[in-house]
Amino acid sequence: MEFQVIEREAFTVTGKMREVSTKDGSNLVDIPAFWQECHRDGTSMKLEAIAGGQNMYGICMDFDGEGGFHYLIGVETDGDESESGELVSRVIPAAAWAVFTSVGPMPGAIQKVWQHVYQDWFPSSGYEHAHGPELEIYPPGDTMSDDYRCEVWIPVVIK
Repeated sequence: MEFQVIEREAFTVTGKMREVSTKDGSNLVDIPAFWQECHRDGTSMKLEAIAGGQNMYGICMDFDGEGGFHYLIGVETDGDESESGELVSRVIPAAAWAVFTSVGPMPGAIQKVWQHVYQDWFPSSGYEHAHGPELEIYPPGDTMSDDYRCEVWIPVVIK
């Protein structure tokens, strides 16, 4: 799988956060359900209005070392969004990011990318995971289309 390494300065995202776990693969069910909940309850529309047609983010962060983490569905903001109700803002630190492209309908296509990155790419890449969040970047479009393209960004350092 092709990848590129991109340097990016720190930026802020605002969105809705949920606690999830990798235990028994529950994250593979809970994260898609969280996206559906955000579509149903109007959160996605609110975030799309804030973003003005820009990318949506799915962010894995605050890893507890035992399989638990927070997943934030959000959009990039200028940091002036006030935390109100269910929306929170978080700064994503500057990093070198290994970027992988996913092609196909969600969530299956991106789940395959994650599997490839951790089972195949990391063991043979010469890179290791740096401390920090992992990003899914979703451009506007039909996420159920066979040719929908999105990206996985993982902070990395050379071994």
